[in-house]
Amino acid sequence: MENRYLRKTRMLNYDNESIRNLVKERRWEALDEYQKIGAIYGFVRNEILFGYNRSDLLPAEQVLSDGYGQCNTKATLLMTLLRAVGIPCRLHGSEVEKHFQKGVTSGIVAALAPDTIVHTWAEVFYQEQWIALEGVITDEPYVCAVKKLYQENKGPFAHCAISVPDLNSLSLEWAGKDLFVQNESVVKDYGVFDDPDTFFEKHPQTWSKVKDFAYVHYGRKKMNRTVRKIRGV
Repeated sequence: MENRYLRKTRMLNYDNESIRNLVKERRWEALDEYQKIGAIYGFVRNEILFGYNRSDLLPAEQVLSDGYGQCNTKATLLMTLLRAVGIPCRLHGSEVEKHFQKGVTSGIVAALAPDTIVHTWAEVFYQEQWIALEGVITDEPYVCAVKKLYQENKGPFAHCAISVPDLNSLSLEWAGKDLFVQNESVVKDYGVFDDPDTFFEKHPQTWSKVKDFAYVHYGRKKMNRTVRKIRGV
């Protein structure tokens, strides 16, 4: 496997002290390959709660410090931790339609959001194949709460930042295969990239400075309150 999938970047800075300390404390380097992926995936999925950061461009240590993240920021942290223990990974870039966020967004927040949103996930190289780990986005308590709220739902589900063929059968535990939680709303596929730095340089989320200010200082905070309410925190 080419070492470009293990390379350190500004966003994937696994030499950062907080990242190194975390890897050491969790003793991830002592695990076998399957266990490393599972343990790191589980950490980012469930101990870094689903929520909306101020920017897609945060380095991994800032996502770790925030203690929450969405698709793009969780992918950054997941990739950083995987590379820190020698697991090759890459980024898959896309755009998703905004409508599946309904239930988390509403009113002016939904109105201000662009019709499509930049969306990424990490892919890990395991047993000679690339495996998608998009399921890292939503923590298990959040998923369980959404399932409870929509237990009567049958078939495709696209709500509350989850977009899957069937909500009730959704399982996001690491088992050596693809894990998806939002990909049913993908409307444009940008393909794969070595790292998020390269992807966001080519495909940034484009909106006005006014909308960006509104999102950072109002929209995401309201969305995070809604997510916490759904989760029951």
